[in-house]
Amino acid sequence: MTASTLCRTTAKSRIAAVCAVAVAGTLLLTACGDQTDSAGKKESASATTKDAPLADLLPKAVKDKGEIKVGSDIAYPPVEFKDESGKTVGIDPDLADALGKQLGVKFVFENGTFDTLLTGLRSKRYDLAMSAMTDTKDRQEGVDSETKKKVGEGVDFVDYFTAGVSIYTKKGDDKGISTWSDLCGKKLVVQRGTVSHDLAKAESAKCGSKGKIAIEAFDNDLEAQTRLRGGGADAGSSDFPVAAYAVKTSGGGKDFQLVGEQVEAAPYGIAVAKGNDELTKAIEAALNAIIENGEYAKIIAKWGVEAGAVTEAKINGGS
Repeated sequence: MTASTLCRTTAKSRIAAVCAVAVAGTLLLTACGDQTDSAGKKESASATTKDAPLADLLPKAVKDKGEIKVGSDIAYPPVEFKDESGKTVGIDPDLADALGKQLGVKFVFENGTFDTLLTGLRSKRYDLAMSAMTDTKDRQEGVDSETKKKVGEGVDFVDYFTAGVSIYTKKGDDKGISTWSDLCGKKLVVQRGTVSHDLAKAESAKCGSKGKIAIEAFDNDLEAQTRLRGGGADAGSSDFPVAAYAVKTSGGGKDFQLVGEQVEAAPYGIAVAKGNDELTKAIEAALNAIIENGEYAKIIAKWGVEAGAVTEAKINGGS
């Protein structure tokens, strides 16, 4: 993204304000089904094995297997979620389908909570993690963002989108909130392990006499929305496209409103375990191919998030 859009990450010290983008009517209104399928349920993005121009770039083991297992928190509309029929849909599955056609393999999505996806990569449960995950130096280096201690070998990212973080409140009741500092003394709901969660903790530490932010973190963003909708919090925070989608769709657009500006614009990355350079390069090449042939632009436009589009794939472009 350029100045505005989506994000899930470990927050850095900087908070670069990004201009808020009005919720576009172009956001596709795809109804949400059950978002709480147990981890391990699989959904495949179809791929053609014939005429796959980049198939030879894949590691032999992946090519022989014919599929790439993708760890994803499939409860984050419009990035990835279940439609009314139970099918995995969204920006990431559509992009995965297009990448699969280039590489001649199926991308098989496996559902898991967001904060366990990198562990799944390390244990080789997944080949990739693709879940609106922000590319950060801490994640690249396997460092815990809060303690700054080494917790793993880290991952490599192939960056494919740019996003910022937004605050939203119940419609018509913004509680005087327009910036992160306005959350001091108030209750905020977020998804655990996200940039919103980390930003809230960092801001709360600075609140002083205004009182700390009461932070309630959930396994997924939909649970946080439910708490706010029921009056159990003053505000919620998530990546811009997710917040914008919730504002547009929840209660027919009557439940929530965006407040203030987006912050912490950063790239989303497809995560690959360190040392798997052949797969990383194959994903990078496939992403550049769909950018060049126009398929990427069609998918981004379908979901109404053109402001976050990138013009080329980058490896480890996050800071």
